[in-house]
Amino acid sequence: MRAATHRTFQRGRIRPGHMITSQRQPGPRALCGGASQACVAAEGGAPFGNHLAFGLGAQAGNQQYEPLAASVQAALHAAVADQAPLDPSFQRSPERARWLAEMSQRLAKRIPDETARSELLRAVHYEATRAGLDPQLVLGLIQVESGFKKYALSTAGARGYMQVMPFWTKLIGTPDSNLFHMRTNLRFGCTILRHYLDIEKGDLFRALGRYNGSLGRAEYPNLVRGAWENNWSYPSYRLAQNP
Repeated sequence: MRAATHRTFQRGRIRPGHMITSQRQPGPRALCGGASQACVAAEGGAPFGNHLAFGLGAQAGNQQYEPLAASVQAALHAAVADQAPLDPSFQRSPERARWLAEMSQRLAKRIPDETARSELLRAVHYEATRAGLDPQLVLGLIQVESGFKKYALSTAGARGYMQVMPFWTKLIGTPDSNLFHMRTNLRFGCTILRHYLDIEKGDLFRALGRYNGSLGRAEYPNLVRGAWENNWSYPSYRLAQNP
């Protein structure tokens, strides 16, 4: 990943190190979201019933349901329904093992439990990669959306690590889809972000705006970009060269 040369996003296609500026749009048309301000999660390790945290000063945008074409809905449903086991390559790839160790060290202050960190990071890498996303981008998005709090809940109702709106479970999931389940949340979040990137023909600025409910405004894309660049940057080509 090359270093960023600008502090704000410049309009263009998604590529690491490339930032984009905003152009005002008619209004947000988001299907998934919850900005960092919209989600303040509990710091402690309370049981599930006491672990939900509600946003203060929420800025999740005007969440609007948008019907999907039948073919798109079927494709997204198939994507989130895939429950393949985690990629075992970390056990046989020295480079991926180094990635896991480095990311685990960076995440240690937020998630002290080493086993929990490893499980989350492996799941992020798997779900991001299968959706065609950079795992480092997804880590940046999770930092902004939920602060790596599994049971984060925004005032708009967005849930979990990637702050997925509940109506997605009815639209492309099943009645028992639990957005507080780690793998389920990551699978939905990565699938939805990939969907938005496809809609926007690879324009990361606009895709992130859709995800957060702030289409056309620069604050949220720049928060994600800043987290990606400053906290989770990693030369992804090294992983690609070591399957």
